[in-house]
Parts: sequence; C-alpha cells; structure tokens
Amino acid sequence: MKMVMTHDKSLIKFLEEKAKVLRKHTLEMIRSSGIGWLGGSFSEAEIVTVLYFHQMKHDPRNPRWMERDRLIVSKAHCCEMVYAALGESGYFPKEEFLRYGKFGAILQAHTDRRTVPGVEYSGGSLGEGLSFAVGEALAAKIDGLDYKVYCIIGDGECDEGQVWEAVLSAAHFKLDNLIALVDHNKFQSTGEVSKKIRLEPLSEKWKAFGWHVMEVDGHNIEQLLDTLDEVGNVKGQPHAIICHTIKGKGVPSFEGKNLHFVKVTDEMYSEALKILGE
Repeated sequence: MKMVMTHDKSLIKFLEEKAKVLRKHTLEMIRSSGIGWLGGSFSEAEIVTVLYFHQMKHDPRNPRWMERDRLIVSKAHCCEMVYAALGESGYFPKEEFLRYGKFGAILQAHTDRRTVPGVEYSGGSLGEGLSFAVGEALAAKIDGLDYKVYCIIGDGECDEGQVWEAVLSAAHFKLDNLIALVDHNKFQSTGEVSKKIRLEPLSEKWKAFGWHVMEVDGHNIEQLLDTLDEVGNVKGQPHAIICHTIKGKGVPSFEGKNLHFVKVTDEMYSEALKILGE
C-alpha cells in the first residue's frame, strides 16, 4: 500500500513521545511487580498510542459511553501497555501502576473488564479476542450505533482455529466497523512463530477470507495514521492491518529477543531509563 504523508508533524512528534512515555510506565509496572510481559507490550506501543491518543473516540470520565469506540486486546497478557495508556488517559490514578500484580490491586497480569475502567475485554486464553470483537461490531450494526471496534491480535494467536472462524464470520456479516491489527513481531511464547506454524503469506490469507488488508511498519506513526484513515474509505469489508513490529522495540538491547514473561534486571532498567527518560 502506498502511504500518503498527510499528517501534521507536531501530531506525529506528540504520538512518538507519548509512546515513549507508555513504554516507561510499562517498564515501571514490570519492575515493581517483579515480572511481566515486556517484549509483547513494547512491540504494540505505537499501535496502542495511536489508538488511544488520536484515533479512537472514548471518554475516561464515562468509560461505558455507548458511542465509544472499543479496543479489544486479544493478546491480553500484554496488558501493561494497555494499562499505561488507560492510566495516562485518566481512567484511573497513575499510582496504580506501582501496585500492578499485587494482591488486591485492580491491575493484574491479564486484562479484566470487571475491575479496570476502560478495559473492554477480559482476556487470558489466546485466540478468543477476535470472536468477542466480531460480536461487538455486529451489535453496533444491529443497534444502529456508529462506533468502531479495534482488535489487537498477536501473530502467535493466528495459529489458532478460532481466529479463522472469527475471520470468516466478520467477512460474512460485512463488518466494515471492525479493524483487526496483527502485532506481527515474529515471536510467540516458546519461540519464533515461523518455526511453530508458518503463517506466511499472512496478508493473502486474510484477503482470501474476504477482508480488506493493509501492511505497515507497526512502529511508524505516520504509516499507522494513514492506514487507519484509509479504513474509512472501504465499505462492506472488515479491515486487517498487518503491523510488522519488533519484540522489545524501544530499547536496543531488548529488540528482536523473545522477552516474553521476564524480570527486569538492574542492568535492563538502567539502560531503558537512559533511552526512555528518567
């Protein structure tokens, strides 16, 4: 897809800096908890940033506003980045970051819509989020509501049959208010995705199931903005954005490594603060 450079440079700079802030919040959460989902949270940073701080209509003062756009994070274990965005947006006090993972805290190691304001989907078992998102998008059509449903999916999740059942359903119902963003960071919990089940050609698979498909550098803010703008021009099809990302993106020594559920060592913490800011 050809990208058109149309967005104000100050907006791009703002979102780039916001992504850095969210990475720092995520780092602090994992550091405080003792362990967390570092690599996959860092790989989705720009995606989450663009959605919460530009693309989606939502209101931290009214988390259940009926007209709000929904974000379903199917890779719900990578919750720290989502919590960072919600706290930064004002859904709850940022002091909650340092209670992450502790007994009685609202922020735990998977998203829970019952306890965290702004969370739309209680996750845990991978492969189920897109099905939930299909239901939300179909409900909007039935109820005549004008909201969009965004769903972040891990590439490792695409091993699972339920994902492709949801893909079929979304195309059948012509859910053009549904946007799936695949965080294609090339790793899953136990190793490289390509060595577990080969997904390529991934874009062609989604196209064959009847989706409007785009590919972007998932860390390039302008590409993400342009691609999300294009979604509105295509009617009658759900939309898939294959976001090519790097696990651990944002701190050089983290990048391209399978930092899945990890402890942040003193050395990692010190290096990351130099990059992300004290």
